[in-house]
Amino acid sequence: MNIKESKPFFLHKEEPVYNAGEGIRRQFLAYNQNIMAVKVFFNNGAIGAMHTHPHTQVTYIVSGTFDIIVENETKRLNSGDASYIKPDLNHGCICIEEGILIEVFTPLREDLYSTIQV
Repeated sequence: MNIKESKPFFLHKEEPVYNAGEGIRRQFLAYNQNIMAVKVFFNNGAIGAMHTHPHTQVTYIVSGTFDIIVENETKRLNSGDASYIKPDLNHGCICIEEGILIEVFTPLREDLYSTIQV
């Protein structure tokens, strides 16, 4: 896949927001082949389905309350909290109170990149 780098500056009012499932939308902040940062908006009760991928992931809770599940452990995280997910671990989340996550992946997730309309 031919990966283009994002622009050096992200202006949230100018960048598209993509539907990512029921009650979930995402906006791509910055990326190249080595890293990807994504802003994810969750409605109350929205579920980030359990899944795995071969990327390291850090998730920062900007706002809201989320039950973050990693393997068989669930932790309730609030604004200002974060999680670290090693590659290939089964993980997901449940939005308890509407909120926003910032997810950072290394390397870039090609499956998400393919949804960007560049």
